Amino acid sequence: MFKINSDEKEVYQKLIELGKSKDNSNAIIPKIAKYLDFPSNKIRAKVLWMLGELGLKNPQKIAPYISQIAKALINKEAKIRERAVGALGRIGRGKIDLIKPYLPVILSKAKDSHPDVRMNFIWACENIATNTPEVFDTSMDIFAKLLDDEGIRVRRESPEIFRVIGKRCPDLVEPYIKKLKIIAENDLDNVVKVHATGAVKAAKS
Repeated sequence: MFKINSDEKEVYQKLIELGKSKDNSNAIIPKIAKYLDFPSNKIRAKVLWMLGELGLKNPQKIAPYISQIAKALINKEAKIRERAVGALGRIGRGKIDLIKPYLPVILSKAKDSHPDVRMNFIWACENIATNTPEVFDTSMDIFAKLLDDEGIRVRRESPEIFRVIGKRCPDLVEPYIKKLKIIAENDLDNVVKVHATGAVKAAKS
């Protein structure tokens, strides 16, 4: 256990140095992961992000820490939930089998109370869908509801999951083409329109 008065700046700097380290991931990952329970949200957020990036390239080496990362999905702090879902997305892009048991709780983040978590949920699913879009074959309605999200950043990102999946499994996106076209033609936000247009093109190409 860490003491509550542990030096946050010192630990944060240590993490930065570990990120620059030329040591192999076998040596680096445990040194970073030991701070997963550090009593500072800033530190834990940094650790989750770092483990996600390391997990993309070395997913198997992150395996011992995935349950801890997944546990952070229900943390009371939105930034921690945001970074946790993002980390699992990166790890899942590297090796889907490692995060499959946590897909239900990952998908539950579509209804998170904080828009940044919902946005990062979409981004995480885009990462996973890059290599294994088929895992979302029964989840498309979850993504479709986010097209009407009250958060503008969520609405801007939500068509992107349809673009990523549409490139690889256009049949999964086909039922949503009509809605995406309406958004592409009528939404008041230009970024939303551009992303919706891209999703339609990806599914049709």
